Amino acid sequence: MAIPSDFVEETGEDGAVILHFSGDLSIASLGDLPERLREYDGDASRLDIANTGYIDTVGAWLIHRTARDWDAEIVGGDDDAQRLIAAVAGADQPADIRPEPATPVVRILSEIGESTTIAFTTMAGLIGFFGAIIVGFFHLARHPRKIRWNAVIQRFDIVGVRALGIVGLMSFLIGLVIAQQGAVQLRQFGAEVFTVNLVGRLTLRELGVLMTAIMVAGRSGSAFAAQIGTMKLTEEIDAMRTIGVSPIEALVLPRFIAAVVMLPLLGFYASVVAIIGGGLLSWVQLDIPPATFFSRIREVVPLTDVYVGLVKAPVFGAIIAVTGCYQGMQVKGNAEDVGKRTTAAVVQAIFLVIVLDAFFAVFFSWIGWN
Repeated sequence: MAIPSDFVEETGEDGAVILHFSGDLSIASLGDLPERLREYDGDASRLDIANTGYIDTVGAWLIHRTARDWDAEIVGGDDDAQRLIAAVAGADQPADIRPEPATPVVRILSEIGESTTIAFTTMAGLIGFFGAIIVGFFHLARHPRKIRWNAVIQRFDIVGVRALGIVGLMSFLIGLVIAQQGAVQLRQFGAEVFTVNLVGRLTLRELGVLMTAIMVAGRSGSAFAAQIGTMKLTEEIDAMRTIGVSPIEALVLPRFIAAVVMLPLLGFYASVVAIIGGGLLSWVQLDIPPATFFSRIREVVPLTDVYVGLVKAPVFGAIIAVTGCYQGMQVKGNAEDVGKRTTAAVVQAIFLVIVLDAFFAVFFSWIGWN
């Protein structure tokens, strides 16, 4: 049962006025004590709490505030009471409700610096994570019995087989658009027949693999980040490490292998479907029969264009798998971070794919595969 709070005034031997508090200094027992202290017009220089009982945060704040306002000294009390009053006093600091806004120049420079730091940190993390994947791959190569073939085949199905429909539809429509726009522009020069060249070379060399990589990044890269991120959030990955299972070997490598193997197949499939779409529109709009169209494709498209697409595809697949799995492994805190990391995985994968595609364009031109 709470004992009501009270205080009495007393003059010490040195002439100092002392307020002796008694009872419990808790919210349930303060009663009208705060009002009486506010109306007190004496000149107390000490607050004695030696005879008080239970003290909570509200009581500690009342004692601290009274001592602060009167410039009085707090004496007595056990260690717990003194620690609580000291904690309340430490929190009694002025705070800006709204901090002063930074100048536009400082804000812009701060954002640029923060973005640069994040970019370099992420790049270093991706390189280190890719190194861990390579180490795990060689470990499995030395111990092939540890390869989880069921997980690998399941990823083949999810990354490759189940993507055939959406990739095929997208590629077919891209082939139609390339042929239609090319025919419109080339008709001005009476060169509609070169639409075949445009469709064949552009799809096999660039757009087939590039658009497939972007589609896989949005479809599978985001899934990698969300799945691994959720497992990280629910501490399943920590549990795997506890029982001696490597998350790199169990979770990352099956996804990495599936992306690297399936993207060349999907890219070639996308290029073929795009050529079929371009051939259909050429047949309908330009009166070029399918036999003539595909015969012309064989004449004007060099085999190096096929090699270019097949060389780029596994690199794009590796980039998508590494970024997706890396961002998933970085999830921490709460479910909101899963969404942020998933978005970051897709954006980074598409950005790196486009950057590497530009690099490959310059490289293959330099070695003579024009």
